[in-house]
Amino acid sequence: MGSDDPTVEELAGHECWALLRTEEVGRLAVWVDDHPEIFPLNYAVDHGTIVFRSARGTKVSAALSDAAVALEVDGYLASSHEAWSVVIKGRAEAVREIAELMDTVDIPLFPWQGGTKNVFIRLVPTMVTGRRFPVVDPAAWLTPFSNVRRSPPE
Repeated sequence: MGSDDPTVEELAGHECWALLRTEEVGRLAVWVDDHPEIFPLNYAVDHGTIVFRSARGTKVSAALSDAAVALEVDGYLASSHEAWSVVIKGRAEAVREIAELMDTVDIPLFPWQGGTKNVFIRLVPTMVTGRRFPVVDPAAWLTPFSNVRRSPPE
């Protein structure tokens, strides 16, 4: 999906992966029953895939269903006043093989939330897209009514 805005730069795949390596938190979108759900999670990049660990529950069940999943990660480059967003779409699979599990345990995954998180999941991408764009000065969104006092609601 392209953009009509010339300031939006579509990112190449290798640029997306480089940016993904600079962050550790993203939002996983999954399909639960008849609606989408979004879960924040800590992740790590591992050989062209995304790995995360979690406890059993809604997120894990939905991720491991037959439905595709998506992961979005965003960032801000203060030096250039640019924001970026990367979306990975694909399928999630449980890490079950002993050799793969042993390799996965060494990946630096540090969930923010405590508790037992003994399920390792690998997101295998079918599509990786990203974009970078300049962040507009917030003053650009001010109107003559921005600082007008309003009466309290009754």
